[in-house]
Amino acid sequence: MNELKEFVTFRLKQEYYGINIQNVENIEKVLPITRIPYTPSYVKGVINLRGIIVPVVDLRNRFGFESTQTTDEARIIIVNLDELKIGMLVDASSEVLQIYDEDIDASPNVRKDGSNEFVKNIGKKNGRIIMLIDLYKVLNLEQHNE
Repeated sequence: MNELKEFVTFRLKQEYYGINIQNVENIEKVLPITRIPYTPSYVKGVINLRGIIVPVVDLRNRFGFESTQTTDEARIIIVNLDELKIGMLVDASSEVLQIYDEDIDASPNVRKDGSNEFVKNIGKKNGRIIMLIDLYKVLNLEQHNE
């Protein structure tokens, strides 16, 4: 069965990434971010989102890209994952794309250790490639069975 899935897409550098729309609560303009000491470098800090304190992850930093000045296009995508609200700072929010299962491929193993850290699948739409990210790995929420 060729199921249609919806993804919220965003841009980091010149590449497009997607998150399953079911995990996206809303998209905000960049709000003042308060830094928290002793957090990983990719945790930008927290925002006050209508009375709720939400941690914000800088996806440029998390993906190992160089930091740049935040522009007017930058957005914070608020995701809900296992009852946790987390903001992700991105260069620009793009659009909602519908992609059929048949146009979604497994991510190629290009790392030496055979693991794909953050990209779970690759979506193809109108000649574009959209990297579909694994929110658990990006947000460091993966449960480890050891």
